[in-house]
Amino acid sequence: MKRLLGFSLACAGSFAQADASARHGLPLWEVGVFGVGISQQAYPGSDEHAKRALVLPYAVYRGEVLRADDEGAGLRAVRSERFELDVSFAVALGSGSKSLEARRGMRRLGTLVEAGPVARWFLNGRGARDRLSLDLPLRGVFDAGDHGRHKGMSFEPHLGLERQVTPEQWGYRASVSALFGDRRLGSTFYTVRPDEALPDRPTFDARSGLVAWRLNGSLTRDLTPDLRVIAFGRVESVAGAANRASPLVRQTTGITYGIGLTYTLMRSAAGSRD
Repeated sequence: MKRLLGFSLACAGSFAQADASARHGLPLWEVGVFGVGISQQAYPGSDEHAKRALVLPYAVYRGEVLRADDEGAGLRAVRSERFELDVSFAVALGSGSKSLEARRGMRRLGTLVEAGPVARWFLNGRGARDRLSLDLPLRGVFDAGDHGRHKGMSFEPHLGLERQVTPEQWGYRASVSALFGDRRLGSTFYTVRPDEALPDRPTFDARSGLVAWRLNGSLTRDLTPDLRVIAFGRVESVAGAANRASPLVRQTTGITYGIGLTYTLMRSAAGSRD
């Protein structure tokens, strides 16, 4: 699913991350302001983009159990040198007030809230300079704008590579993933009911399976001790996806890109409990 707000907040967390190779030296908490400009494919397979400029507060907390940082927000149930098991949460903003041509006359995509466990393996060790990780998140999806209605389940295994650097250096992250959804989630994006059909939009009954392939990347650097910049992008493809034949799929490959800044207003004197 598309994650305009979720993607942006994840970037905000990575802004706030200073020297990731020395997490014990980071403050227990930080609060600040995050600004981002983003152009995002409206949903996987859409030929339209949603362009947003957002200014948001952000908070980072690095407790032993409760976490809210660049790797998500939730409860860390298990932690070792090579493995973590979290209960995490995410927010995904839909198309908002923009009326998409492909979905004219249909319900707009709403704000989606996701929750569920994430298993994470550090394949070459947590402290490696170029850290390789495998994440297996399984989440329930709920529509906050529709009284919390359950919209399905998502599963997105992804393999990531992260360069852990000091604040004065450029850091990078890259990952490749495959997003899978059950039939209910597929229907949220791709089903066309008989009462929604048009001459150029025939009925379609969505299936479970692959939603999209994703390639993500970001670059970050501290400009001052409190100010950080990031550039990020995503290439997303529905090639071979379960609902590739839906009339709501208008193109195979789409991109999301943006740039942002964070400014830390306050941080704790106490160090992180990692």
